[in-house]
Amino acid sequence: MREHRAADAQLRAADAITRFAGSMWFVYLHVGVFAGWMLLAERSPWPTLTLVVSLEAIFLSTFVMIGQNRASAFQQAKADHDFLEQEVELKTNTQLTREIHLLTTELHRRVVEEGAAPR
Repeated sequence: MREHRAADAQLRAADAITRFAGSMWFVYLHVGVFAGWMLLAERSPWPTLTLVVSLEAIFLSTFVMIGQNRASAFQQAKADHDFLEQEVELKTNTQLTREIHLLTTELHRRVVEEGAAPR
């Protein structure tokens, strides 16, 4: 799974954006950019700033969903793997239990035969 993620440039880009967007540097950058925008860029900064912030929110939420989808796919793959492992373990334990039962039955049969035989 890791190899697949590392090989896919789109997933690497999404990982990098998500990592950055989840950092305090992202917050600091936005405080600076928005403060500068409000103070310097436009006489009435709200219409354009609102548009930019809305578009950014759309893209960031998309990256969050991409990350959640990948995490969900990873969890599903892990659950599938764990299920298969448990199935193999159950089959092995069932077979061992049957063999122990056969051996125990045979042992009891021999003990009874030896106890019943004249000495």
